[in-house]
Amino acid sequence: MLLAIEQGNTNTLFAVHDGSGWAAQWRTATEAGRTADEYAVWLHQLLAMQGLTLGDLHACIISSVVPQSLFNLRNLARRYLHAEPLVIGENVELGIPVRIPKPSEAGADRLVNALGAHLAYEGALLVVDSGTATTFDVVGADGGFEGGVIAPGINLSMEALHEAAARLPRIAIRRPSCVVGVDTVGAMQSGVFWGYVGLIEGLIARIKSETDKPLTVVATGGVASLFEGATNAIDRFDPDLTLRGLLEIWRRNTQTDTERLNASSPH
Repeated sequence: MLLAIEQGNTNTLFAVHDGSGWAAQWRTATEAGRTADEYAVWLHQLLAMQGLTLGDLHACIISSVVPQSLFNLRNLARRYLHAEPLVIGENVELGIPVRIPKPSEAGADRLVNALGAHLAYEGALLVVDSGTATTFDVVGADGGFEGGVIAPGINLSMEALHEAAARLPRIAIRRPSCVVGVDTVGAMQSGVFWGYVGLIEGLIARIKSETDKPLTVVATGGVASLFEGATNAIDRFDPDLTLRGLLEIWRRNTQTDTERLNASSPH
């Protein structure tokens, strides 16, 4: 079985693929100082709830935007899975062109999403990934990464509002029933939510105008579902872009391991 790890600045996703589908998925808060042993204890307990053990995992692929955590994630794979992990950005073949002047500056998560979107949708795409940051990435019809936009994420904006203004409370993000709030919390929720919808719609419109070609807009990421039904600027909501991309990259780089994964899959 394959362990796929997608680490963002806020959360880290662990997912197990059994050769036919994703058998389990778990999220944990990203902590740069968490050791391989701590990851193993946590993962061991969650695997047991699914009737699995660390011994069932034979391969690992990692996408991380937190360099200081990579050492411990790599040791997790080596020490407890007895496998050398594939790490996005380290001599791993993506199978798509990266059309920016400095390809090394494209985040691993953005490249994986580009491939994941290209596998599922035809034509040129605009991938909107809502996480700690919200990214807007243009993907060519051939899957090529063509650059994009990085904006502060909605949670980051909300925290900044609370921390910078002494009398404004910390609030939960939700879609308010009306735009004009009649109290502080309602006004803040409206500003954060509808302000972010405005940011999304505005950037999508500008990107489409600048690229001057039809783009299918696909949204993914931890908070993307908040905006479903709130805007017509997004064509598809797809929470599985990253995992789809990671699985395909692993398959493209490890034919021998693919055969082993399929052989060890339950029938």
